[in-house]
Amino acid sequence: MTDKMKSERHAPALLRALRAMFATKPSKDTQPRPMRIVICANTAWNLNNFRTGLIRGLLERGMEVIAVAPPDSDHAERLVGLGCRFEAVPMDNKGTSPLRDAMLAIRFIRLFGRLRPDCFLGFTIKPNIYGSLAASLFGIPVVNNISGLGTAFLSSAWLNRIVHILYRLALRHSRHVFFQNPDDRQLFLESKLARAQNCSILPGSGIDLTRFSPVLDQAPQRVGTRFLLIGRLLRDKGIVEFVEAARLVKATQPGAQFTLLGFLGVENRSAIDPATLNKWVEEGVIDYAGSVDDVRPFIEAADCVVLPSYREGTPRTLLEAAAMAKPLIASDVAGCREVVDDGVNGYLCRVRDAAHLAQRCEQFLRLSKSERLSMGVASRSKVERQFDENFVVRRYLEVIEAITVGNQLAANTKNRRRYQWESP
Repeated sequence: MTDKMKSERHAPALLRALRAMFATKPSKDTQPRPMRIVICANTAWNLNNFRTGLIRGLLERGMEVIAVAPPDSDHAERLVGLGCRFEAVPMDNKGTSPLRDAMLAIRFIRLFGRLRPDCFLGFTIKPNIYGSLAASLFGIPVVNNISGLGTAFLSSAWLNRIVHILYRLALRHSRHVFFQNPDDRQLFLESKLARAQNCSILPGSGIDLTRFSPVLDQAPQRVGTRFLLIGRLLRDKGIVEFVEAARLVKATQPGAQFTLLGFLGVENRSAIDPATLNKWVEEGVIDYAGSVDDVRPFIEAADCVVLPSYREGTPRTLLEAAAMAKPLIASDVAGCREVVDDGVNGYLCRVRDAAHLAQRCEQFLRLSKSERLSMGVASRSKVERQFDENFVVRRYLEVIEAITVGNQLAANTKNRRRYQWESP
């Protein structure tokens, strides 16, 4: 039975009706074309910052890559500059409106009906759910990446149950599901949201070890120790705990500096509001450096990079900092503990515990310069062994190649059966 026949058999009646109503007929192009890959996330920024290595790897293999995300002229232009096409699909990343999500499903159906890609690579929750459901209606092979559980898994019971149901529907036809840490994989398997034979673990998005590399510090001796948190300004990232820990540390170590770097005003239910941020800055407890495209100068200037997140896939910011040989402090949760070896390249702290985070910062402050350098060397060594971006690209190419071979075998089998049936 082909993928398309299986999808027809199992697809919900409502989605089949939507496909019939809204799908656009593909163009009648008789010319052979390269393998067409659609890669989708909830922001073009996400694709531009986390998936460029994968996009380059696909393009280098002669594939046509179409990046799909909400409209964003700046990051969309950068994606096009890499050599891929960009298709804008509006998404309500913050809301839980059934009507808006239904409209998103329709947009994906129209998109796949028009593009007819050979494979769909989904990232972030709504593309993984609604993009996968739409792709399955056309028999398009799907490869998902569960890069973190997101706010929905940490929210109220009713929303958590709905997300479980949607994931179960969306992932049942997926050819492969990548997870970024063992805890998330185990949770999906125990909840029967995915099948063990389709799943494997990736080291996050991987890290470009050439672009993110240690910089020889030739600057004069700095005054004070700098702690840096890079991330979207969300409560789920441990922003409030970071600020409270800074307040505790500064009470006895006024020379210590705490800096936030990341997007303010993110479309998310746990976002920090500007008034709260301004209050912290005016109090003098933290500095806010805004958001930037290139975080390397800030990592270079930091003595320690901190991420007291509630849960992660594999946090890119910690990988970037480790690749630049920086000590780390992070919460002892899924994703973070894969990057931080407690006492070796940094420290782990209890989640949602500002006092314990402050203790870890104070512990770091007591280290000698040579001890800090040793931690930094351990960070770089760890990412070189475990988190090289090239490994991630190779795994994706292996999965896509297996899909291509499987499709060709299925087509050959179908042709042989047709020949046997038609032969006298």
